[in-house]
Amino acid sequence: MNGHCLCGAVHFTSPAAKEIGACHCGFCRRWGGGPLLAVHCGPEVEFTGEEHIGVYASSDWAQRAFCTRCGTHLYYKLLATGEYFIPAGAFETQDFELASQIYIDKKPAYAFANQTPTLTEQQVIAQYGPPNG
Repeated sequence: MNGHCLCGAVHFTSPAAKEIGACHCGFCRRWGGGPLLAVHCGPEVEFTGEEHIGVYASSDWAQRAFCTRCGTHLYYKLLATGEYFIPAGAFETQDFELASQIYIDKKPAYAFANQTPTLTEQQVIAQYGPPNG
């Protein structure tokens, strides 16, 4: 599977996977503003544009990385095994299925708990995008 950051400075390739895991821990929620929806890619991930990867040691056992140009979250990596967990939205494919959730006891009550107004992509662009003409 292929993916990249928002600005395209960092690209990556990983083994094929179809399952997403959600992490509700406080670190993931602070990092991204909500649960981390990530694909467990294992240790065999290849990156290009490595000069644009910033790494932060978020604990004694893991690190988190981001693009230093656009800020896209690139991965959560376990140091003991070298396994990568890459945010699902960074992949070119979106053919995933939510398969598991961890730190479920830390999931805030507001996280996707109620019905809300919804807008399609086209509705958002029409409402907030640049005026036509």
